[in-house]
Amino acid sequence: MTVTETGGAAESQQSPADVAGHVDTAGATPEHGHDAHQHGYAKQKDQHLKRLRRIEGQIRGLQRMVEEDVYCIDILTQVSAGTKALQSFALQLLEEHLRHCVADAAAKGGPEADDKVAEATAAIARLLRS
Repeated sequence: MTVTETGGAAESQQSPADVAGHVDTAGATPEHGHDAHQHGYAKQKDQHLKRLRRIEGQIRGLQRMVEEDVYCIDILTQVSAGTKALQSFALQLLEEHLRHCVADAAAKGGPEADDKVAEATAAIARLLRS
């Protein structure tokens, strides 16, 4: 996580790894079965970060709405929009993971391929429960 100055106020920026609940140090987290290779989202990293900043802005907007005593239904409408934005981001990231990481493991074959499929299946199950 990094802290930047914006308009005189310190602002915290989290990487997607921080948001997911773990920090990917040195490009690898062996406990999650990741190699020290480029991740599937690497080509779109700047777009993803821009999208996450926009979602962060939506969440900050929700905080302001509550502070300003905005009507409940209007807040719920914005909660729905933020939720959809996160779901859309998650689906894009999942697609990139399947196209890059899972496809690469499948091409190599062996137990790593089975592990990547199981890992992706578990991620899909988590997304469906959310």
